[in-house]
Amino acid sequence: MIDVDAGGGDRMALAVLTQYRMATTEQMHRVIAPSVRIEQTRRRLARLRAEGLVDRITLPQAGRMRVWFPTPYGVQLTSEWPEMRGHRPSRTVSDPTAVRLKAGHALTVTETALAFLEDARRRGEMCRPLDWLTEVHHPIGSGEAVIPDALLYYQRGPADDDNGAMLRAFVEVDRATMGPERLAAKLSAYERLYRYVPTIPGRSRQSIGQKPELEDWRRHYPLFPRPLFVLDGTGPAGVENRVTALCAAARQVAPSRFLHDVPILAAPLADLHHHGPSAPVWRPAHDPDQRVRWTVSGPRQT
Repeated sequence: MIDVDAGGGDRMALAVLTQYRMATTEQMHRVIAPSVRIEQTRRRLARLRAEGLVDRITLPQAGRMRVWFPTPYGVQLTSEWPEMRGHRPSRTVSDPTAVRLKAGHALTVTETALAFLEDARRRGEMCRPLDWLTEVHHPIGSGEAVIPDALLYYQRGPADDDNGAMLRAFVEVDRATMGPERLAAKLSAYERLYRYVPTIPGRSRQSIGQKPELEDWRRHYPLFPRPLFVLDGTGPAGVENRVTALCAAARQVAPSRFLHDVPILAAPLADLHHHGPSAPVWRPAHDPDQRVRWTVSGPRQT
C-alpha cells in the first residue's frame, strides 16, 4: 500500500517530477511548497523514494547537488491520472545515466519554468505547476517533428477570474551548447509546423465545394503558440550572436504569413530572473531593437 498523503502533496510532487523530467531539491521546493520549510519537501521526496516512485543522483561537480527524477514505476502510475492524460514522458527520463548526461539542460529548463511560475504568483495570475509540459511532440511530415523544450500555458489576469486571456508558448532553452545557426534553424521548423497540413490516407485532392484541410496545430490550439527563445550560458556578446541568427532566420521565412501572425521573441534567462518574464525584456526577431512583453498582443503578434 503506497503511503500517499490525503492532501495530495505527494501526488503533486510526483506529477511535477514526471512532467518536468528532473529537478533539484530546491527547485522542487519552489515549485510545490514555497510557503513551508524546505525540510518538508525533503521528507516528501525521501518518502516517495522509499516507495520506489522517484530516485536521485548526486552531481559531485555541483557541490554534491541532488537531482531527482521519476522511476519507471512512478511514470507508470502518473500516466493513469486524469491531469497527466495525453502527456508522453521522455523514454530516458528514468535512466540514471541519461539523467546525469542531460542534467545541465534539463535543470535549466526547470529553472525557466520556475521563472514563469514565480512571476505569475507575484502578479496574481494563473500559471500552475502542471501548466508546463516538456517535450510535446508535433509532427511536420516526412517523419520529422518539432519538439519544444516546453509548452507553457499561462492565463493573463487575476488567478480567480476565469475570463483572463489564455496564452500559450513554445519555449526553447538555449545554453550556448550549439552554434547560433542551429538555434536559428528551429525557427524554420516552427514555420513548417505553422503551415503543415497532414495527408489523410484515402482522401483525394481538394475538390470544388470540399472544406479546405486545416493545419495540424489547429487541432490542439486556437492560436499558434508563440515561440520564446530563452538564452543562457553565454555573455552579452553570445546573446547578440544568437539574436542576430534568429533575425536572419526570420528574414528567410518573412515571405510567409508566419512572421506576420506569430511573435518570435528572445530573452536571456538572467533578465527573466532579474525582472520577471512579464517585464519588457523580450526582443522580437523581426525588430531586435525593441523590448516587449511576451504577454501583450500587438503589431505582428497574435
